[in-house]
This record gives sequence, structure tokens and C-alpha cells, in this order.
Amino acid sequence: MKNYQILIDKLVFFLQEKVKERGFSAVVYGLSGGIDSAVVALLCQKAWGNKAQALLMPSITSSSNSLEDALTLCQKFGIAYQILPLNTPQNAFGEILEGLQENPLRMGNACARMRMICLYDYAFANHCLVIGTSNKSELTLGYGTIFGDMACAINPIGDLYKTEIYEIAKLLGIPQNIIQKPPSADLYEGQSDEEELGYCYEILDKIMILLEQGSSSEEIIKQDLPKDALELVLKRKEQMAFKRKLPEIAILNDLKDRF
Repeated sequence: MKNYQILIDKLVFFLQEKVKERGFSAVVYGLSGGIDSAVVALLCQKAWGNKAQALLMPSITSSSNSLEDALTLCQKFGIAYQILPLNTPQNAFGEILEGLQENPLRMGNACARMRMICLYDYAFANHCLVIGTSNKSELTLGYGTIFGDMACAINPIGDLYKTEIYEIAKLLGIPQNIIQKPPSADLYEGQSDEEELGYCYEILDKIMILLEQGSSSEEIIKQDLPKDALELVLKRKEQMAFKRKLPEIAILNDLKDRF
């Protein structure tokens, strides 16, 4: 059983040390109103105080209560924030890219990348680092937008499963409406992580943890975990592995002997 209070202290120290190592003294992150970014917000607040900046970037297609939840968190904890609506760039890209507006998932991915443009531009203009908000469950399953919400300079929660994020959120005092609402990447109105994946994070996390510990498929199924859920995890881990890697570079010395 992990001591989550000690873990919080370690993550705050991690943020302080890794940001300093890179020659920076301030950070910026996207605050969506969801539990992952809320946890990151409070870790950054503890690590950097008013040098931690939140950007709230609602889109036309995101849920209206997401902005409300993000604002509630900022007001409760005194978090520095800016609101950058994506309406104008979203409409502009809709005019440029044929079919974008008719496909909610495609538009959601585009908005995730627009948000990252805003974050990296802010980071450049204000000499700070972009902090990531993707947890280990999402990264393992490839459930995220490459060069969108998965992009960052430093990620304090990337080794924490979704179910662990809930434990940390409780200790940090994150409002119950954020903790209790269904997990969502908020790519479009009504989008649900667990509906799209087909299983709740509690089941998926148990499977991923057992795999990480070296359990076989047979041993996992004996734990009364659904075979279909195990197959989903194994399939996504393989198919989405490219999202967890840096871009492939052709190493010329490795190629010269083949031709």
C-alpha cells in the first residue's frame, strides 16, 4: 500500500528539481476541469506557487461545466490562470480542413493540439516549462492525442495509474464534483473515457498492474478479471506503443551495411 502523502511530497520535489535542472523557475499547464489536470495544478502550486500558471482553453465542442469546474478549483486554491477560448482557431481550422467540423473525434484531437500550441507559445513568451497531465493508464493504453495532451516537457503523474490519481486527489482536497464526475478527455460534449474503452479504469488498472508485475494472462483471468478487458489492454499496448516513443530517426551507420 502506497503512502500517498509521502508520494505527494516526492512529486512536488520532483517538479522543483527537474524544472531547475533545465534552467527554469516557472511552469505552465492546461487545466481542463478534470481530475488529472486538477492534481497537476495543485502539485505545481505546491512546487512553484504563483510561478505556476494554468491555461483554461475551452472549445466550442467541450463540455460547459468543464470551465466551471476549472474556475472553481482556481478560486478555491488561489491558482493563477488565464482563459484562452479556442472558438476562433477552431472555426478557422474548420474552414481550412475539409470534413473537420463533421467529425467530433477529429475535431477533438485538433483542439487538443491547439491547446498545446497555446501552452508552448506561453512557455516561450514567459520562459517556463510545459507540465504534462497524462496519467499512466492513458499513456499505457495510448488513450491520448499525440502532440496534443500527451506533449509536455515534464510529467509528474505519468507513472501513476488513474485509480492512484483519485487517492491523491482526495488528499489534496480537490472538490468532490471533480473527483466524482465520469472521466473524460472532453474532446467533445458527452465524451466518456470508460464508455469508449468499454471498461472502467478500476478493472483496466488492475490488469495493467498485474501485467507490470509479470503475471501471465492465465493468472490475470483467474483474478476474476474479464478476458475481453485483458485482450483490450494487450491490444492497445501493442498498437499504441508508437505514441510512447520519440520520433524514429534513421541512423545512417545502421543502414549502410544493408545496401
